[in-house]
Amino acid sequence: MDLPGPRWKKGKDGKNFAALAATNPMSTIVAELQASLRDAETVAILSGDGKYAILAVGAHQAALLNRAAFGRAVDNTGDEKLWFQLGPEEMFFLCHALRCITVESENKKQMGEGELWDLLTSTSEPFPEMYKAYEHLRLKNWVVRSGLQYGADFVAYRHHPALVHSEFAVIVIPEGKMFGARCGRMKVWPDLLCALRASGSVAKTLLFLTISTMNCEVRSSDCLEQLIVHERMINRWIPQQCREQQDKPRREEAHRDEQRQKQCREEAIREEQEDTREGVVFSYWGVILSFTILSSLLVYKLKL
Repeated sequence: MDLPGPRWKKGKDGKNFAALAATNPMSTIVAELQASLRDAETVAILSGDGKYAILAVGAHQAALLNRAAFGRAVDNTGDEKLWFQLGPEEMFFLCHALRCITVESENKKQMGEGELWDLLTSTSEPFPEMYKAYEHLRLKNWVVRSGLQYGADFVAYRHHPALVHSEFAVIVIPEGKMFGARCGRMKVWPDLLCALRASGSVAKTLLFLTISTMNCEVRSSDCLEQLIVHERMINRWIPQQCREQQDKPRREEAHRDEQRQKQCREEAIREEQEDTREGVVFSYWGVILSFTILSSLLVYKLKL
């Protein structure tokens, strides 16, 4: 079954969003953001519970964060800085993968990568596999957002959400004894069917990202290099749709045969009409010729 392509949104005055995205690839936007945040030595302030971080940036960096679809702008009147709230995966991606920000606690203490990892994993048990899935998609230049409203872990966009609808509803599945009791997800048919129904009803392809490891503990960020991501796209098979797809060539062939037969009938009718006209003309001239011969014979006898 063919996968649906990107569903680009419609711009005002017929603006072509697909062409706009092609001229502004996400990889270039993220690279610009990375360089800008690194040059400005940007610092993110971690919340007390460690569930998010606040990033204070200038106007240019705010524009790049918006274009790259990182974080969520926070209103803060009376301040020259613009503020963005980053989720845990976004924060750690900018810190660990892009290395363009540093993170501080509420008391202005800079946190190392290991310390930050310990805090995030203690706050959210599934953080290791969720972050690995987020990083896996982001490094492939997909825009990743929360998929909570679609019954998934994430949704993946080909470009900025303002330009295109999300294509994938992503479900992250840990696999292996290192993940403990978090390995029982999507192992019964009702769970899979519900996920398929939910993703299909919003025109998204269901994407399973299975995170597996056998040789490392997830207690340290060092395990990220050894975590393996397996991609599995699941589509719901609709027998009626398959029959229609298979019958379509047959219907087209039958239609072509019918057109050919119609043309043959029309040509036969035209030939018959032409033969009839030729026969009428031939008969007419035959009568004239016979009349002429009879007249000539009559005149000849009278002369005798």
